[in-house]
Amino acid sequence: MASRILIVEDDPDIAELVARYLDKAGFSTERVASGREALTAIAAKPPDLVVLDIMLPHVDGLEVCRLVRASDATAAIPIIMLTARAEESERIVGLELGADDYLAKPFSPNELVARVRALLRRTQRGTAPEIKTLAYGPIALDTERHIVSSGGRDVTLTAKEFLLLEYLLRHRGRVLSRDVLLTDVWGYRYTGGTRTVDVHVRRLRAKLGPEHEHLVETVRSVGYRAAELDT
Repeated sequence: MASRILIVEDDPDIAELVARYLDKAGFSTERVASGREALTAIAAKPPDLVVLDIMLPHVDGLEVCRLVRASDATAAIPIIMLTARAEESERIVGLELGADDYLAKPFSPNELVARVRALLRRTQRGTAPEIKTLAYGPIALDTERHIVSSGGRDVTLTAKEFLLLEYLLRHRGRVLSRDVLLTDVWGYRYTGGTRTVDVHVRRLRAKLGPEHEHLVETVRSVGYRAAELDT
């Protein structure tokens, strides 16, 4: 069954362009033109991924993102944000609120399709013969059901946060540069800057809680690693 993509864009020309390329790539698309319509559509039938413009009538894209992430029923839906503004500060705000990816207008429709594919490929993997549960000290990560607990407490992560944590745990003890994380976790040569990794790590640490945030360790001037555990 084709993955369902909700396109939230009030510019009809851009919405049609995005839908045409995604439809051609084999996805099933639905279009809405306001933040209010987006929230209604997501609540009624959560899509597999949302392409979300920031500048929207009624409810802007940043608020839509915040509300989607605030609900347990929709918190894990991958979100790619679109905006006409290229300032880093706005990109960081979107990422802090839980966006998985970000594209500034004008953008290449083919690049958007590539990012959609990469994100869905990592969030909708089948049951390949691999370790399905990763245990790391107080952290337990179920790769099949996308469930994480920290010290026995359930933790709700976005799709990208989950994949970032999984990658760190699968490569525990190894120092991973920001460029490596961008390439391997984001799934392509990401052009949004390595600050994106820092934002996702900060969000991940906050969700793991103050007693466990040290398990994702910063290696100055290089990147991050899953910290060594005391034996």
